[in-house]
Amino acid sequence: MSTDAAAKQKKNVTVLAALQALLLTNNSTAIALNGLAGYALAENKSLATLPVTGWIVGAALTTFFASLLMKRIGRKGGFTFGTLAGIVGAAVCCVALYLASFWLFVAGTTIFGVYNAFGQYYRFAAADAARHDFKAKAISYVLAGGLVGGIVGPTVSKWTKDALPTAFLGAYLTLILFLVVVLAVIRLLDIPPPTEAEAKASGRPLAEIVAQPAFVVAVFAAAFGYGVMNLLMTATPLAMGICGHPYSAAATVISWHVIGMFAPSFFTGSLIKRFGVLRVMLAGVVLNFVCIGIALAGIDVANFWGALLLLGVGWNFLYIGATALLTETYRPAEKAKAQGANDMLIFLTMATSSFSSGVLLEANGWQTLNYLAIPFVAAIGFAVLWLMTKWRVPAVA
Repeated sequence: MSTDAAAKQKKNVTVLAALQALLLTNNSTAIALNGLAGYALAENKSLATLPVTGWIVGAALTTFFASLLMKRIGRKGGFTFGTLAGIVGAAVCCVALYLASFWLFVAGTTIFGVYNAFGQYYRFAAADAARHDFKAKAISYVLAGGLVGGIVGPTVSKWTKDALPTAFLGAYLTLILFLVVVLAVIRLLDIPPPTEAEAKASGRPLAEIVAQPAFVVAVFAAAFGYGVMNLLMTATPLAMGICGHPYSAAATVISWHVIGMFAPSFFTGSLIKRFGVLRVMLAGVVLNFVCIGIALAGIDVANFWGALLLLGVGWNFLYIGATALLTETYRPAEKAKAQGANDMLIFLTMATSSFSSGVLLEANGWQTLNYLAIPFVAAIGFAVLWLMTKWRVPAVA
């Protein structure tokens, strides 16, 4: 690789990491507050996490379109479109809070989810722009940017959620300010738009791509890993409130959870290169089981903190591992539909888990929620072990 190409690769990874930091600043605020604001606005408290579900459904309905759109107009244009949609969604949320309208708030979080859908492609943009032996590390470094968001988002939400007479309004107004910064940072990307030939290239049919065992396991592990993480994470602020813990404690737990999600990214790529992608994914499964064990052991703040921290690390190993594995299953002309199908399935799983989270927590409690996560984590472990024993999958570097 030439010096100029290496510098360009480094610049793009740095910019994408900054965008990831801003994405997680906004997302961690949404994670911490959407359920609580929904609980305050909803007459039927079992619907409290519906705004979280709306946020995820908005992403699920958009993610395939987002991938196809970026194939035609490029990453920079697509990321700009998604950010503008996020500004509109955050503004609708602000109006809904001022009017105390639960369903308008759900509509706002759903529109805001469009920004999340486009933002999920930061990791793929890094992989696409990196040389083959740097892909896993590029994905890891970009996701590491989320570490900043894990600290900044919950901290800012604590300062701003009661800053105005209308509860939570100040926090959602800050989302708009962060999104304006996102628009400025996107301008720094140096990824050219696709050529006409690249935009028209299609490759193999999607059915043939998704039928590959490695593709199936990559999507299965990412979707169920994200689903379990979302099931427990979404319920945590509500569960801690029910257990008598203050919001400041819940925000701190969510902050450490997001740190657990992204801090390992500084070395996950190196672990994949050394031990192989499937072994790293299995380590993620083990950490999920340990998380559930800690959550079932008690309801002190320390239990929530330890469980959510390990849940984040386990998610990191599964998500980065699954993303790296996925990049080995498609050709350049096929990346839009392969990546779009992957993220659509992930978000559909997340939507189901986030809605179920509030309903199950309200009806059965925190412990039952954790017991229900066990078979899903086990299923991921069996899938990875199956691929490990039946197929030769190279370590993705």
